[in-house]
Amino acid sequence: MSDTNPSDATPSVLHQLNQCNRRLERLLHNLRNEHNAEGEIRAIARDVIVAVDINPDIALACIFLSQINGSYAVRHCIETAIVTVVIARAMELGAVNTLTLTAAALTMNVGMLRHHEGFQNKNAPLNAEEMAIVRRHPEESVDLLRYAGVDDEDWISCVLMHHENDDGSGYPAGLASPEVTRNAKLLSLADRYCAQVSARNYRRSLPARQALCNLIDDKAAPVDPELVQYFKRELGDYPPGCLVRLENGEVGVVSQRLTDGRHVHSLRDADGGVLSPAAVRRTADDGCYIAAVLSEDEAAIRFSMRQIWGAQASL
Repeated sequence: MSDTNPSDATPSVLHQLNQCNRRLERLLHNLRNEHNAEGEIRAIARDVIVAVDINPDIALACIFLSQINGSYAVRHCIETAIVTVVIARAMELGAVNTLTLTAAALTMNVGMLRHHEGFQNKNAPLNAEEMAIVRRHPEESVDLLRYAGVDDEDWISCVLMHHENDDGSGYPAGLASPEVTRNAKLLSLADRYCAQVSARNYRRSLPARQALCNLIDDKAAPVDPELVQYFKRELGDYPPGCLVRLENGEVGVVSQRLTDGRHVHSLRDADGGVLSPAAVRRTADDGCYIAAVLSEDEAAIRFSMRQIWGAQASL
């Protein structure tokens, strides 16, 4: 059942995603004791899909503005699910396929959950024992899911293969194309993308444009060229939530994806003055081309998501 009040005229995407995150965290940490794990996970997956469908721009912005609360390990699964749904919708994968992919995204790392936060707090590379844990986690995740009663083989195969590569260089089994399914490759790309654009304890997030380039240029883990085209089209260099400086010197946040440009809500003018209310610009217009992507410190602007997207982005 959804945590969004059905009587609300304008349900909040941000509120629903945070509710999903809290429910997922409780469920994954207690998975061995759950009697209806598959049903509960599917219910959370449905609510994530509904949230993305209400407004995918807001859902994506939640990732880039770090608005989903909770531990990194669970937050990363919710963020990966958001990207997965956006791409699955663009690919017209259908309701059943999209639900399976979303459930897989939410549970792909459950076998490593108890180790994940410790890994995030490390200031040094993982040692051999820790790397072995990482390489085993798809199999351990599948074992946990089966123990909890999940028997959907499409779901299971996505989790098991989400670190396999077309050329056989992945893990845990070193499978190669065509054994690696398209769903698993989609989940893998979303997972890797979100890992780069999300902040960690030991490093800042990477700009979306750089993250996408890193995936495309990664010779060690080649990506499916068809999937890359969907990522480039649906996310692009400047997804919603990116902080930017325009050619005219204004600073703001990308708020909407458009085929003929993007909308940016400018919050500071070229002289540093606060624009209140925010000025809506189209990047296709003169002087409004995105000149630079900014970190939070560089942008030096404070705003709530509700200020940009309205009630659908309220806490």
